[in-house]
Amino acid sequence: MTAKQWRDANTKLKGNIRDYANVSQLVCLSNMENLNAVFIGEGMPQNERLKKLNAIAISQMKLLTEDHRIMTYEEKSRERVQGERH
Repeated sequence: MTAKQWRDANTKLKGNIRDYANVSQLVCLSNMENLNAVFIGEGMPQNERLKKLNAIAISQMKLLTEDHRIMTYEEKSRERVQGERH
């Protein structure tokens, strides 16, 4: 989903998509940005980059969401943020 698509779908939320992403999603996004820069540097065409990045993102999200250590960290992080809001 693009940033514009997210904003259009979430008109009542302030900020951007990153403000609502969990740790796994942020790690994956950071990795995709770095890989995209590498692929651009290699001269890879946009359509090829998109296909490759999509496949890698799906694979990474599966790994990240199945890792219980990350899930525990996300739960603790969520609890900390909620505690700060109250």
